[in-house]
Amino acid sequence: MSTRPCPTSDSYERLVAGLYGRTVVSVDYFVLMGGEEGTDPDEWDHGAWHEPTMGLELTLDDGDAYSAVWGSTFDHYGLELYLAPMSDFLSHVDKPGGSARVTVAEHSRWAGIVTAPIEYCRIQWGGQGHGARVPVPEAIHLRTATGQVWIAAGRSATYEPDGPFHLGTDDVLVIFDTDVADQAGLRI
Repeated sequence: MSTRPCPTSDSYERLVAGLYGRTVVSVDYFVLMGGEEGTDPDEWDHGAWHEPTMGLELTLDDGDAYSAVWGSTFDHYGLELYLAPMSDFLSHVDKPGGSARVTVAEHSRWAGIVTAPIEYCRIQWGGQGHGARVPVPEAIHLRTATGQVWIAAGRSATYEPDGPFHLGTDDVLVIFDTDVADQAGLRI
């Protein structure tokens, strides 16, 4: 991950609020690769939730690219959003041992989010359970007229369809289902 200026909670709130009314047209996940040659993308599709471990890139209709990655800028692992492409954060994309870029905009879970304006965007602040001294952005909740998604710093504990999940880890977790989001501890 690259070094970036340290955002404040106010600048982060403004960045996320700036998504309101805009339209996501493309989504790419960045999944770790393993296997003997280091070229096999890890499993990321678990039905009602996805785990693009290293992060994801949202491309908007005006060409802006936003990267959602895990990081510890706010004192503990949290979800960090940047107005920058994932190439600013990862090296060795699509190379052995690196991360695979997986285009998912046409995945059925993204269908209600892609190509519809964002009507709601909110940060879930937390982190106190992990001993953080300041609030940490655990997740971003985006909603359109036809779908919603929670993008969080977290992972599944067991890879079961409904959790359990751990927030505040060095992974990115994407949840589409309200019940699964609730089970993960994400406010609705």
